[in-house]
Amino acid sequence: MKKLPIAKAVFRNVIEENCCYVDKTKYVKMIDDYPSNYIFISRPRRFGKSLFLDTLRAAYAGEEELFKGLYLENNWDWSKKHPIISIDWGCGTATTKDELEKKMLWVLEKNANNYNIKLKDGLIPDIFEELIQKLKEKYDTVVILIDEYDKPIVDNLKRLEQADIMRETLGSFYSVLKSAEKDLKLVFLTGVSKFAKTSIFSKLNNLKDFTYDKRYSDLFGYTQEELELTFSEYLDGVDLAKVKEWYDGYKFLGSEIYNPFDILLFLDNREYDFHWIETGGTSLLINELRKSNKKIPDFNNIVVDKTDLQSFDIKDMKFEVLLLQTGYLTIEKEIKRMNKTKYKLKLPNLEVRTALNEILSMQLFYPDDARITRNSFSDQLYDIFEDKTPEKLEGLFKSFFEGIPHQWYRKNDIAKYEGYYNCLFYTAFNAIGFESIPESSTLGGDIDLTVLAIDAIYIFEFKMIKSAQTAMQQIYQQGYYKKYLNDKRDIFLIGIEFDHEKKNISDFEVEKISKQDEICLV
Repeated sequence: MKKLPIAKAVFRNVIEENCCYVDKTKYVKMIDDYPSNYIFISRPRRFGKSLFLDTLRAAYAGEEELFKGLYLENNWDWSKKHPIISIDWGCGTATTKDELEKKMLWVLEKNANNYNIKLKDGLIPDIFEELIQKLKEKYDTVVILIDEYDKPIVDNLKRLEQADIMRETLGSFYSVLKSAEKDLKLVFLTGVSKFAKTSIFSKLNNLKDFTYDKRYSDLFGYTQEELELTFSEYLDGVDLAKVKEWYDGYKFLGSEIYNPFDILLFLDNREYDFHWIETGGTSLLINELRKSNKKIPDFNNIVVDKTDLQSFDIKDMKFEVLLLQTGYLTIEKEIKRMNKTKYKLKLPNLEVRTALNEILSMQLFYPDDARITRNSFSDQLYDIFEDKTPEKLEGLFKSFFEGIPHQWYRKNDIAKYEGYYNCLFYTAFNAIGFESIPESSTLGGDIDLTVLAIDAIYIFEFKMIKSAQTAMQQIYQQGYYKKYLNDKRDIFLIGIEFDHEKKNISDFEVEKISKQDEICLV
């Protein structure tokens, strides 16, 4: 039985240790045949970018013995070997320009030592250029592979001034690649994000971007066919439909694919768990959400322009695009209208939907409290819905609002926005697994929030105090509940008003629609 290639990013180790390997080597040939020799592709973390880069390295280095039985074995000129410069920013974190430059120098010296090349002292871009020239003179045109090209920037996004310094430093470093075109066989970069053309790509504006190119959409990750073919020995007795619901669903304009990290850990222990989402923090997402003064979007009803995906800037990050690039959202479908292209986004799978909302609710409600406190809240919330006692929501949420740190309200007026409170309710309900629908349309207007439980429907309307009408009055006036009158489930109407000065609930009403469509006070 072959081994699972868990946490393996070295192609030789995967092959020589007899690990299961999804053959992606046809893409090596496609990249080599492509007219441009400057290529970029971004994917979220843990999608196999590092392993593919090392596969490219092995092919261009002429390590033919590793490709036995793979597509590339009979579709590659093994007589040609190219020197490789491998640059990986994934290890460690650089928080200053000095730290980044020291790392750059170390990387260049390491690559030079691989080919017994001595480098002169000087400016780092000059040293980089010298390495390329000497490799070209001594061997052949050079292949440059850059993994996580953007990590020094991403690691500093909470400190925009420092992130901007990292961007400038990397921009100067990468600018060498453009002037060295005649000496280069291939430049291949991967990362999590594509920053705007005004960022580091202004120094390297001849990159061909494969991120949303249908021909390369399945390069990273596993398709359903690849999963069942390559890992058949591990699938005996596995509920494939449940696995698909939990871990499939990522889409980059091609097939739906699995995150390799997720599926490998599942196959290893057969545990349906939050494997991928726990490997990276969501602090940046939380930070951007708090700054935006907006409610959390309806994750399954977001549409973005294609241009939005090409203008990601460290000083103007769009929350939806950030979610897409980091893997919390994915593309559901492409929409073409006249001369414009838009993308409808969605949450990829059950793991992301449940875990993301749980993490957001933990951070939004009790960022400093112990996990046991947050779990207690979730348990109480679930009991309320299970027992159909929505009147108890008032005390539970009032307690929550009292526990929010006062620092949150400094230098912002977030408490004045209805969407802020809506956001907290929406996130809390999603975190315990209930289907929550913001802005559900009816003939009379849009319902602020609808929660569809197993045996009851809950219709929420939120208002700030001193509104023209109360929240409950609006529910009745607009007839929000009428769309559900033919549903066999009980219907509860919940009107909530907030006081921005007290930063808490000021009025809470609950009413139930009887089977005879009569209003009964709970």
